[in-house]
Amino acid sequence: MPLHNSPSGYGSVLRMLHWLTALLILAAIGLGLYLEDQPTTTDAEVARVAALFSLHKTIGVTVFFVALARILWAMRQVRPRALHPERRLETFAAEAVHVALYGAMLAMPLSGWIAHAATTGFAPILWPFGQSLPFVPKSEAVAGIFSTLHGIASKILIVSLILHVAGALKHALIDRDATLVRMISGSGPLPPDAPHRHGPALLALAVWALVITGGLVIGANRPAEPAVTPEAAAAEPGAGNWAVESGTLTFTVRQMGAEVQGSFTGWSADITYDEASRSGAVRVTMPLSGMSLGAVTQQAAGAEFFDVAAHPDATFTADIADKAGQLVASGTLSLRGKDVPVELPFDLALEGDRATMTGKVNLDRRGFGMGPSYPDETTVGFAVIVDVNLNALRK
Repeated sequence: MPLHNSPSGYGSVLRMLHWLTALLILAAIGLGLYLEDQPTTTDAEVARVAALFSLHKTIGVTVFFVALARILWAMRQVRPRALHPERRLETFAAEAVHVALYGAMLAMPLSGWIAHAATTGFAPILWPFGQSLPFVPKSEAVAGIFSTLHGIASKILIVSLILHVAGALKHALIDRDATLVRMISGSGPLPPDAPHRHGPALLALAVWALVITGGLVIGANRPAEPAVTPEAAAAEPGAGNWAVESGTLTFTVRQMGAEVQGSFTGWSADITYDEASRSGAVRVTMPLSGMSLGAVTQQAAGAEFFDVAAHPDATFTADIADKAGQLVASGTLSLRGKDVPVELPFDLALEGDRATMTGKVNLDRRGFGMGPSYPDETTVGFAVIVDVNLNALRK
């Protein structure tokens, strides 16, 4: 069984890649269409849909690499001759559909992958290589643009597949020639040689250029969601002797084995600190309406987790002291109707009237009654890592 193509048929490598790509694409499309109408009103439904979306994304990334391997292999192979070169219009259409299909096999999974990398939360790709991509920022705008391209490319892929299958069936059932046989067994008759034309490829590439340009324009003009950035910390006047100028308050959780970062905005801190005694006090108020957790913000705000409707604010009240050379804010975090003791170790750099503070603390969501429907860490981890960074000015 030859590995390489010949003028009369396809080699075993290309045939294997062809059928593997077909199976993966059908699985990805089937899952995508199925998930469009699935309910997400309960946490169990959200967990189920997230697991299936993870599978859909994982298959999609696999499609990209398999299709890329197929295209690169085909570029180095002899092209089997057209069985009916005299049918110029039919041959032209078949080649144009093939190029459009190749483009869709790359554009659809790649645009979906970029959209995934540009956001956080909800349905990680099931592999150990991380969820981000080089040069792709975490941006709802970028995610929106490439989600639009993903949707358009999926339609082109489906149409191209339908035309491709319809052509194969025509050759098998009406023409009764060896077109389909060559992709199954690799052998077939040797038709007369005919010059290869570049028109079909140019037409398909022109269509793809229009599609990508249109997708970028449509995606860029979609209504934007209200921006939520962790840098939007607010400093309210208080009794303390330090005022926060800027800062970030972020937290990291694990969803289906992948890290997802969230943030709070609109928080305020009332800080009293005496550098001579290395002691003081702090009170941080966090309106939970400023909580963001990527694509799962709405679920995180629900009754299962932060329960923002019933508990709109969280507070951290603590005393600051030096414990064996380490500054620690020891106090109580009031969240979701629960008061949990928390010790936040932090580093402090003072330069005149300016201070820079960085701290980190590990919490357990179960201590606040979060996620009772998730008794293990299969879907949502127990640990919540909170990072605090702020710059303050002496009053």
